[in-house]
Amino acid sequence: MRQRKRVVRIGDVLIGGEHPIAVQSMTKTKTFDLENTLRQIRRVQRAGCELIRCAVVNRDDVAALPKIRAAITMPLIADVHFDYRLALGAIKSGADKIRINPGNIGERWKVTEIIQSAKDRNIPIRIGINSGSLPDDVLAKYARPTVKAIVQTAKRALSVFESNDFTNVVISAKGVDVRDTIEVYRALSEQYDFPLHVGITEAGLAFEGAVKSAVGIGVLLNLGIGDTIRVSLTADPTREVVAAYAILRALGLRKHGPLLISCPTCGRCDVDLEGIAVKVDRRLKKYGSDMKVAVMGCVVNGPGEVRDADFGIACGKNVGAVFARGKEIRRVKERDLIDALFEVIDENFDN
Repeated sequence: MRQRKRVVRIGDVLIGGEHPIAVQSMTKTKTFDLENTLRQIRRVQRAGCELIRCAVVNRDDVAALPKIRAAITMPLIADVHFDYRLALGAIKSGADKIRINPGNIGERWKVTEIIQSAKDRNIPIRIGINSGSLPDDVLAKYARPTVKAIVQTAKRALSVFESNDFTNVVISAKGVDVRDTIEVYRALSEQYDFPLHVGITEAGLAFEGAVKSAVGIGVLLNLGIGDTIRVSLTADPTREVVAAYAILRALGLRKHGPLLISCPTCGRCDVDLEGIAVKVDRRLKKYGSDMKVAVMGCVVNGPGEVRDADFGIACGKNVGAVFARGKEIRRVKERDLIDALFEVIDENFDN
């Protein structure tokens, strides 16, 4: 069962409590480059992104935030490191949430100023701890970013917020090591009721990073831990969003658009099933509603799996069957199979 956390509002998105797990991503452009930044934000939003974060590195980025805020329709999060003045500027510029790592902001009074400004504007702050940026004294004590080192860093950061009576907080404490990250989040979830932003930091390239993220995020979500997720990939941010929904859907936590299932093929298969599946998947992207579509390659599991889907095809040698809601609708030649599938979808599905 999902662990219930207090509710935090980020723009018009609520996280925590019983609200759906929100999907977020981060732009990979220079924030001050408005044209490219806005283009990327709109692309990830079309993919289903619900919260977008931008790096605020300098005053030019701060100056761009009001223009970005005015041009987009989802909550904008400002990601700030080192310079507390940039965080103050981002808050004044209309950011819906601030992400800081208190350990690299510097003196306690600087963090306190950020907290007070966020309190005045009634916006939340994410305390973002990364294993790669722990305080020097903590690293000296533990020698490496252990679970205890990351948890201690998070507790230290939270103490400043608690002393300022600021509870409009989201916590993240990401590591590169999947098992350590799982243990960190388990510890924080047991000790605090703040919503948790879950992810694996620096996960890697698209395929490897998605696998690593799916393992770490998937385990945590299955334990009921996590209120918003970001899949961190060295890849286009739209792939982060797609991967995030795939993780949520695999656990039955969110549905987002069509789901394609297909068999892995074997020596029984007499068609180019991979080619067929790729073409079906490509055409499915224009459908925004939830449906399950099966592409199966032989008579062993094909008919049974297809009948469990909303729509599907079971391929045989030179011929295939098209199904809708468990019933065989028609049989057609292999070359006509994909077109026949989408004719049946269009005839039977209210999109």
